Amino acid sequence: MRVTHCPVNTAGIPWANVQALRARGVDARLVVFNRYRLHPEADVDLARSGGLVRQQATQWRAFARLAPQTDVFHFYFGLTLLPKSVQFRLLRALGKRSVMHFLGSDIRGKPAEQLAWAQRAGARVVGSYDAIRWVPDAHVIPPGIDVHAIEPSPPSARERPVVLHAPSSRARKGTEHVIAACEALDCELELVEGLDHREAFERYRAADIVVDQLNAGWYGVFAIEAMALGKPVVTFLHEEAVRRTEEAFGVPVPIVPATKETLRDVLRPLVASPDERARIGAASRAYVEEVHDLRRMTDRLLELYAGLQR
Repeated sequence: MRVTHCPVNTAGIPWANVQALRARGVDARLVVFNRYRLHPEADVDLARSGGLVRQQATQWRAFARLAPQTDVFHFYFGLTLLPKSVQFRLLRALGKRSVMHFLGSDIRGKPAEQLAWAQRAGARVVGSYDAIRWVPDAHVIPPGIDVHAIEPSPPSARERPVVLHAPSSRARKGTEHVIAACEALDCELELVEGLDHREAFERYRAADIVVDQLNAGWYGVFAIEAMALGKPVVTFLHEEAVRRTEEAFGVPVPIVPATKETLRDVLRPLVASPDERARIGAASRAYVEEVHDLRRMTDRLLELYAGLQR
């Protein structure tokens, strides 16, 4: 099987998927419009530049090269190589299969009519039972990471623990409320912003408590990596998504739920109790091994590909 993932490497998820597929003997590649600063990994960078006409010319040439060597096109973040009006029609005419993989902010809050075009793809994928609200017929495949390559780093027993928060956008993540809560507690707050992934990850390793976000209703790769390190993670979760996740995977979601209003009270026992931090951190690592291990994600992807219609 030959699979082309494209055209972005959002949060490093496409690259992780490609590497996992290769480890299982699949001929997989990642082709991107342009490399991201935080996640520059890709096999082919189209270096797309210039105005719309020039960009489209670059994309059409890339598709002409890729189509003969691809069985499945796996698109991400609501983006395609060619205009959506022709992309899926042309793939069907060529006998190629396709997947549209949504990553969260590309669908969150959008009405059904704005996402109706995705029905043209052979299958739709979302990463959680929270995101499925916007694409009800999607397959749920949680993001996978190489859990066993991450050495656990349990939270310390220090009296003044480090609370870490790494906002990609302060407004979207509710950072002002994180700052206010930590100012009222006996802890240190570390904000991680503007660092490349490797440097940021080392900061995560040294933290005792991680706060993800207070607006979106679910967690992303940042929280998954923190849990893999054995850290207790605090974030805003929709209760229905928690219930469906636990039913689907047969394991409790160990994330500590919080809202803007409750964050200070939720953090207080974690700040005060090293034992509680350690307990939740251990459960977090076990959860990631069960739900987000790259090998399990690869099984789910391969099963999806096998069921696609030409």
